[in-house]
Amino acid sequence: MAAKDHLVEQIRHLPHRPGIYKFFDDEGIIYVGKAIDIRKRVSSYFNKQDHNKKTQQLVRNIKRIEFTIVDSESDAFLLENNLIKENQPKYNILLKDGKTYPYLCLTNERFPRLLPTRKKINDGSRYYGPYANLTAMNILLELIRALYPLRTCTYNLSPENVAAGKFKVCLEYHLGNCKGPCEGLVDEDSYNQNIQQIRNILSGNLSVPKAYFKEKMMTAAQDQQFELAHSFKQKLDRLDDFQAKSTVVNASLSNIDVFSIAANEKNAFINYLKVMNGSIILTQSVEVVKKLDETDAEILAPMVMQMREEFESQSREILVNVALPELPIPNAVVTVPQIGDKRKLLELSIKNVMYLRKEKESMTDRSKDLNEVRIMETIKKDLRLTELPKHIECFDNSNFQGDNPVAAMVCFRNAKPSKKDYRHYHIKTVVGPNDFDSMYEVVTRRYRRLVDEGASLPQLVIVDGGKGQLSMAVKALKDLNLWGQIPVIGIAKRLEEIYVPNDPLPLYIDKKSESLRLFQRMRDEVHRFGITFHRNRRDAATLKTELTDVKGLGPATAEKLLSKFKSVKKIRELSEAELVAEIGKAKSRVLLSYFQQQEEPTE
Repeated sequence: MAAKDHLVEQIRHLPHRPGIYKFFDDEGIIYVGKAIDIRKRVSSYFNKQDHNKKTQQLVRNIKRIEFTIVDSESDAFLLENNLIKENQPKYNILLKDGKTYPYLCLTNERFPRLLPTRKKINDGSRYYGPYANLTAMNILLELIRALYPLRTCTYNLSPENVAAGKFKVCLEYHLGNCKGPCEGLVDEDSYNQNIQQIRNILSGNLSVPKAYFKEKMMTAAQDQQFELAHSFKQKLDRLDDFQAKSTVVNASLSNIDVFSIAANEKNAFINYLKVMNGSIILTQSVEVVKKLDETDAEILAPMVMQMREEFESQSREILVNVALPELPIPNAVVTVPQIGDKRKLLELSIKNVMYLRKEKESMTDRSKDLNEVRIMETIKKDLRLTELPKHIECFDNSNFQGDNPVAAMVCFRNAKPSKKDYRHYHIKTVVGPNDFDSMYEVVTRRYRRLVDEGASLPQLVIVDGGKGQLSMAVKALKDLNLWGQIPVIGIAKRLEEIYVPNDPLPLYIDKKSESLRLFQRMRDEVHRFGITFHRNRRDAATLKTELTDVKGLGPATAEKLLSKFKSVKKIRELSEAELVAEIGKAKSRVLLSYFQQQEEPTE
């Protein structure tokens, strides 16, 4: 792919330094990339010949290039991420700031409250999350409220207000969900002990509150306060049940981020697990639409940065399933574990991402299948067929002023092209440009062969043409004793009229009908297939005739030269030595003499 002329000089003067580059079209930035060597990376877009269609389209749209030099690859990575988030270029994977996930907030006030929120306010409150799964967050919130009686009111419980008796306990106190700090019925130290337990749970550390409730249970049992001991036992069971649903392979695994990626041609799927104190406290799976032909590593690296930022992860150990370039995360270690408990943890993430990919692909396949069934149902209804047309064949003839007559047949199965079943035909029994007889010949040959081979017959046959071609196709089926077994229609080009046997008037199908669109698609496909075959045959015949007219040069020699050099023009350009090497001295003299005579002017 050659670079545009006005970009050549600019590319030539790009620096061999790390940094980022920006591609612009007439409207703005369309792509941002990073590179260890800016000039080499940008040049590769214009020099390589094997780019996919999306990359070719990107290069065609480039009108201007800008770059920024940085000190290191890590700096380039950060700058690229920021520019993509800010500008959202159409050819980049879209990176967005995750500012809408909910948090659990422990308020910064006397007798703190725990409440869900989507806004972070810099007021000294402690925020936990964000939580990708709202249901999981609510389960955790419900667990904490069942274990610890916390106030939910918004009163200002200052010592002065409480001492002045400004507030009265509400229904939550009478239900046992609050200890009544508004009336001074619980001291601040006892309340804050519960808050510290809650902090441990929100941080994923369940061992501290479990030990606390176990100790309280044993003490109450020893004091023969069995009802109290039972209540602590119930709370301990709740914690055990909650932990059992989220424990990973090894309870000693802590403060780890796990990422895995699985991709197909159009999309990439990423799973993120956050592990704290042996429990998975967060899990998130996302789908990314590929914009260019990005590798798994090129997609996963920015997504690791984005998802860690969204979920405010400070983990210094990151497990991934593909090797990544160095990420600009201070003190973080990125590894691809091969054995042990960390490998098992990574495999859990891989299992999740593979399931997501399979589900998405199967949904797409199901959608396609439903679409194809709907089209076939529409055809069946429009043409009043007795069975679903899963197998349709379409015929067309092609000739040029009567020369080199050929025909073509295309086959669609389940409303999709089945190219392995396409067929070309040399017209053998018809002399001159006779489309009707040619149609009779190819239809006869096609279905006689299918009958002889015991192959299945189509549920619908389409001929490209009007009543004349249709009548010859019907005659062919009658002569083969297949009439009544295969429905056949003709499609006229000019007005998109559908002709059916024994009806002088055409059938007009709604122009927006999926039936007509499929018929048009098949008609265009068989026309393309037939024209290509006819053109190749005609060109080959023309070239071959010119050389075989040379006396002393046989057809085998002509075919040998044409198969190697492809055209008479290229053969004319060969030197005598090159011709001798190919066909020997005697034949070379004959051919050179013929070429010389062709070049001499006539009187």
